[in-house]
Amino acid sequence: MITYLPFADGQWRMSMGLKALNRHEWIEIDERFAEELALKGRLLKNQYSDVFASLPESRLSQKEVLDLLLNYLLDHFPQYYQQQGTIIENICTGEVWNLADFEAAPLDLAGRLVQEDLLLMQASPRGYILKAASLCFPLRWRLAEKIGRPLAQIHAPVPGYQDKLECPVDGFFERLKWEHPVWRLNWSIVDTPELFLLPSIQASLASQINTENAGEKLWIRVERQTLRRLRESGDILFTIRTYVHPLNILEDDPPMAHNLAQAILQIPPDLHSYKNLLPIRDALLGYLNQVAAA
Repeated sequence: MITYLPFADGQWRMSMGLKALNRHEWIEIDERFAEELALKGRLLKNQYSDVFASLPESRLSQKEVLDLLLNYLLDHFPQYYQQQGTIIENICTGEVWNLADFEAAPLDLAGRLVQEDLLLMQASPRGYILKAASLCFPLRWRLAEKIGRPLAQIHAPVPGYQDKLECPVDGFFERLKWEHPVWRLNWSIVDTPELFLLPSIQASLASQINTENAGEKLWIRVERQTLRRLRESGDILFTIRTYVHPLNILEDDPPMAHNLAQAILQIPPDLHSYKNLLPIRDALLGYLNQVAAA
């Protein structure tokens, strides 16, 4: 598994942190490919409205996303995918789909093909609106509460977003060119390795986490996010690839544990609450300091 550690420099910043994306590195596949696609399949079967939503006016853009993704996958990962006419096969999992079955919601099929979540944004007088999404691995938010809303409303719960990020984000979305996709990283510390993480899901009680067991009961959750403008429609596709690592991987890298502790100390108090860090903060920092001193 690829290990991204966005806190490696020991700094916390409230910024977009965008980097140019190499087009050949858009989608990532690792050893959890079959496992995570199976999880997506179960969620789409049993909790469809929790993980997929779309508005009718997004259908053509959804089709553009599916075409773009299929062309990429067939070109870059021929060992995993093949297409014959309207039939798509995942060689690894044995799954087979007919494009005709997804004419009403092409993004639904697109989301079943990869480990990434896919979100489609369209311009409007109110800003860019979330018009469709295949979101199987949310980080404590509900798709039903965000679909049809503009960026500013989607991010309204984030402390400091309106003052520090709303204008830069809106400006970036307006300027983004189809030929210049970008990527960024986001990270959190969570108390469960579950990928499907709604706000109500709590795997453990904070009172059960202490300096001695934090390495086993806490996880580093990293989102690799990409943004690209669709060439035909001009809409924007936002992808989220989620990686979860046990916190104790840092025991092999004490300086990295120190850097994570330093980054956590720089997070403003209101964001500690938003990120659910307050109940575990003391145990987390105590553990990291122990590891860093080893």
